[in-house]
Amino acid sequence: MSHITLNTSKLLHNYNYLNELFKENNIEWAVVAKLLCGNEKFLQSLLEIFDKEICDSRLTNLRHIKDLSPKTQTVYIKPPAKRLAESIVRYADVSFNTELDTIKALSDEAIKQNKTHKIVIMVEMGELREGIMIKNLSSFYGEVIKMPNIEVVGIGTNLNCINGILPDEKKLTELNCFKKIIEETHQTKIPFISAGSSVTIPLIFKNKIPEGINHFRIGETLFFGTDVYHDSVIKGMYQDVFKLTAEIIEIVEKPMIPTGDTGTNLTGEKPVHDKKNKGKTSVRAIVDVGILDIDPKNIRPKSSGVEIIGASSDMMILDLADNGDDYHIGDTIEFSMNYMAVLRAMNSEYVDKKIEKKISAKHLKILEHLN
Repeated sequence: MSHITLNTSKLLHNYNYLNELFKENNIEWAVVAKLLCGNEKFLQSLLEIFDKEICDSRLTNLRHIKDLSPKTQTVYIKPPAKRLAESIVRYADVSFNTELDTIKALSDEAIKQNKTHKIVIMVEMGELREGIMIKNLSSFYGEVIKMPNIEVVGIGTNLNCINGILPDEKKLTELNCFKKIIEETHQTKIPFISAGSSVTIPLIFKNKIPEGINHFRIGETLFFGTDVYHDSVIKGMYQDVFKLTAEIIEIVEKPMIPTGDTGTNLTGEKPVHDKKNKGKTSVRAIVDVGILDIDPKNIRPKSSGVEIIGASSDMMILDLADNGDDYHIGDTIEFSMNYMAVLRAMNSEYVDKKIEKKISAKHLKILEHLN
């Protein structure tokens, strides 16, 4: 069975890198764990490293986190559906909000559960995803603070998800100004501006994070060591926290060009083949993973002698050239994965999940010192 592996030592290394970076810049941060899709093994490994504040956009995942670590502050990071108010208050300590009717429902439910529910008001800053318009922010805040059992702990924004709008110093400065206006107008104090995500980290390196931006939500960079802003990697971080391993179930020397009339394949594509390869052969392998489990465009063989040819629903075809690495039936081939590849594999029940390199007692001692 194919499997995806989480290397906890490399994850710990990436965590320590980011934790030091944020400490040096007086920034609080939370881990966005939605990539893990609520998998208990992987969540437990993450919580052994960091259990202060975990964000997710799925209630079932937040429930798993609360079951594993009741003390962890859970954050629901998309505007809640009004009908889910009861579960939001039960499993999320904090939620991101943009609608007064929904916040009223959260208030009513918080009263029933004898809780204070914390919220972050999301502000539209150009990305055109969730967020209230800036002109309405002060009046919106004024209505929210009247609601019992609701505590506004921050304002925030989301960038770079739908339209690819990048954060910059000007946008973040404006958001900080809006916070100050609200505080002066309503004689209040808002603890956090949650305006940072993985794409914002490179602005820290350039000293372009305005004072007042004091909370980040980090997923991709923690798990992949990526510089999302520049579509590159961050030196000193691991990019291979995850890897995919698939088993060879067939290995045969075959023609490089198919024969017969050509139609579209199961994904609706009509493959194009290089006519220069007509009459040539290569060693081809089939592995036990397909497009139900992964997107072949988002993985890459770790061996330089292997090329992905294509995939059907539950098998993937590899070109091994002359099989210089001497692969045989039952051998496994490893693949590096990007964010979308891991997300699809984590959502597949047909891909096993395994932990690699449990954190040592020495590492845990270092971690306790850093925290």
